[in-house]
Amino acid sequence: MAAENRGILSRPAPPPDLTIRYGPHPDQVADVRLPATDGPAPLVLLWHGGFWRPQWDRTHLGPLAADLAARGLVAANVEYRRAGWPTTFTDVAAAADTVAGQLERAAPGQVDQSRIVYTGHSAGGHLALWAALRHRLPAPAPGHVDGPPRVAGVLALAPVADLAEAYRLDLDRGAVEAFLGGGPQDVPDRYAAVDPAALGAPAAPVVLVHGDRDDRVPVEMSRRYAALTACRLVELPGTDHFALIDPEAVVWPQVLAALRSLID
Repeated sequence: MAAENRGILSRPAPPPDLTIRYGPHPDQVADVRLPATDGPAPLVLLWHGGFWRPQWDRTHLGPLAADLAARGLVAANVEYRRAGWPTTFTDVAAAADTVAGQLERAAPGQVDQSRIVYTGHSAGGHLALWAALRHRLPAPAPGHVDGPPRVAGVLALAPVADLAEAYRLDLDRGAVEAFLGGGPQDVPDRYAAVDPAALGAPAAPVVLVHGDRDDRVPVEMSRRYAALTACRLVELPGTDHFALIDPEAVVWPQVLAALRSLID
């Protein structure tokens, strides 16, 4: 993550309205920004990217979360331990299971529990898809649930939707191998439990948004995943990897439209 993303990653955001803790570890938190409007609003659970590496945290999604709150949405910017298998997945599952309920206790009546959307960018897009696929996991796998998660939809922005292919392409210099502890031939059970391309389609509607100038996660990955699962792909011409999470980018209205299509 170098020069092309220094703007969005360094831009300060207003502080969150509250921080929800979903576990005892310092990284098991979600920064919440609330809209100024009264009454229940849709909740967007956000998972940040950074190829699951410890040096990248939720800070760079602060401006995006603040923008969503200004537009009448509740935005929960989730942190998680970037420690790989299985820790990252147990954290994502715990956040998905508990943040909405904790918000109802902390801010009664603010969240429309029937309109919760999982949203993630890059590696966070992978985690958002995985969170909606937990009913498809093998029963012993971390995060497995018996029925589809109660989520209105998934917005995956330039997601790493095929981990086996990402390993083959050596994205971010061995990120998937470091994350899962090996390649598909080394730890096939892990790939079977966490790779969206191997798990099929979530029960909830899915929209992928991907720029065709993305040099971090190739747009072909989203094209293949969309074809495999029959989910909707919004492909943005001339758009790079980081414009999708920048509220000041020219494509931001198209990202918002994709989100609104899942909650309106």
